[in-house]
Amino acid sequence: MDEVKKLLEGFADEAAEGLPPADIDADIARGRRALRRVKRRRRVGGVLCVAAASAAVFAVGNQVKWWGSTDTPPVAAGGETKPTIASGSTTPSATAGEGTMSLFSSGVELAANKQTWNTIGCTLAPVGWAPEKPIAANRVVLAQPEMRTAEVAAKVVLERRESALTLDGVRVSDAAGKTFHVGTYSGRLTGQVKLADQWLLVETPAGSPEWTDETLRRFLGSCTIN
Repeated sequence: MDEVKKLLEGFADEAAEGLPPADIDADIARGRRALRRVKRRRRVGGVLCVAAASAAVFAVGNQVKWWGSTDTPPVAAGGETKPTIASGSTTPSATAGEGTMSLFSSGVELAANKQTWNTIGCTLAPVGWAPEKPIAANRVVLAQPEMRTAEVAAKVVLERRESALTLDGVRVSDAAGKTFHVGTYSGRLTGQVKLADQWLLVETPAGSPEWTDETLRRFLGSCTIN
């Protein structure tokens, strides 16, 4: 501070004529007050910086706590989280042999039928399917009008038999006084029921998940042998 005072006194000696004499002590007092104010501002500024940094850390910590973890994405207001499917996982597919309907199929609809197919008569028939002509005495083949194939495996076959076939994965159930046997034969969902002293066999189209055990049993249960 002594050095500053000497410097000011030197300036005062060189002051222009006509100006009032400089008050060195007052100038030094004002300078000291100015320095104290600067120091106070620095201290307050430092405290504010620390407070701001602490608030930021607190906010981030609360955000992480709110969301559970930084790996969990936030949910928009009113939204719902969606389950994540692990890579490589697959959804189970329904098969006709299990008697369940495919998620992508509409199923087979059975409607009232008043036609008699030679010696085989059914009060229900799959909608959109009609018998191919001519109709044999012991066998009926149902096809869709738009079909352009002669492959029997793509059609519904009803057959009157003297003996039952051996089905794979057979499932036996009783309803309305009849015993139904449902399984697979040559990869096709197949059902058979004994009527009097003969068997009625129904084979559904190959690779057709629209046909289920329940639909097949209903269809079989509506049929008789004349």
